[in-house]
Amino acid sequence: MGKFEKLLLKLLRGTSDGNFSFDELRSLILTLGFDERISSSHHIYSKTGIDEIINIQPKQGKAKPYQVKQVRNLVINYKLDVDDNDS
Repeated sequence: MGKFEKLLLKLLRGTSDGNFSFDELRSLILTLGFDERISSSHHIYSKTGIDEIINIQPKQGKAKPYQVKQVRNLVINYKLDVDDNDS
């Protein structure tokens, strides 16, 4: 099992929402095939075929728990996987 598969499992378990580093969440989102746009501290992600956008900001090097939950919901609702990197 690779690094990103482990991150995806950590995300899907939902037991570490308050302990997800910003860099981990950002890497996972990019690996899932999202495009990134940065505006100040806001990292905004979009992907063709997904109506919602993801907007995350770091807080002392960590991802905010509610933003981790939003990413998890997108992964579940759209059945995303780290192998689905088509834009």
